Amino acid sequence: MKHLLLGLLCASLACTSYADSAAQETQQLEAKVAALRTAMIDGDRDALLALSAPQLSYGHSGGAIEDQAAFVEKIASGKSDFVTMDLREQTISISGDTALVRHNLKADIKDGGVPNTIELGILLVWQKQAGDWKLLARQAFKFPPKN
Repeated sequence: MKHLLLGLLCASLACTSYADSAAQETQQLEAKVAALRTAMIDGDRDALLALSAPQLSYGHSGGAIEDQAAFVEKIASGKSDFVTMDLREQTISISGDTALVRHNLKADIKDGGVPNTIELGILLVWQKQAGDWKLLARQAFKFPPKN
């Protein structure tokens, strides 16, 4: 009986420790997404580079794909200017050193100086590299038309 109780106590502590760790990872990812949002609005080249992996694949809803250098340059130069950005309905799923973040994005933008409002679904893939979460991939998609 003592061994059973000791085993249950150890299992309970292990589950609590795992839950705490998962909650911390989720909080870290929420902070990274918030920092990415701010860096995109501010056009902050250094922050965009620090948040993204050199292997970044950045997919647009229209099918264009950029690497890290092209993504950073387009935002930092103002060629693609996020004036506002609202992220809603965010979910985070972590598996080892990989995390999937989904959200809906509504933003006021100026592409080439032309104002527009966009509403897209976004999938972000984050990878833990050297102990830090880095954006590895991003894919935007258009929502189907409402009937």
